[in-house]
Amino acid sequence: MVTLVMFKDGHRVPVLDWLDRLQRKARLKCYHAFSRLESEGHKLRRPEADNLGDGIYELRVKHSGNNYRILYSFDGQTVVVLTHAFSKKTGGVPKRDIATAIKRMAKYRRGKARYSFTG
Repeated sequence: MVTLVMFKDGHRVPVLDWLDRLQRKARLKCYHAFSRLESEGHKLRRPEADNLGDGIYELRVKHSGNNYRILYSFDGQTVVVLTHAFSKKTGGVPKRDIATAIKRMAKYRRGKARYSFTG
């Protein structure tokens, strides 16, 4: 079991802002995926999760033909949820979203208390 934290920037928690805009069923599926990630941690594999490289992983959620991607990284036994992405069936996670996740993880490592949200 790992601890799950969300990346926070100032008063905003980007992933939670995004989740609030999703349809209820999609949002519930994402929260279920977070539960799986918390309980399985590094053991979570395809088709639920995948390693994108550079220490960034994706949590995969499908709903109504949409592929939602939640990008995260590990800091020891802590999972840091960094950003979200949306990919079409044939495409992977956009490179700009991976770059955002890498930048946010670097910020998190410089100031864990400042960039962490739990709750």
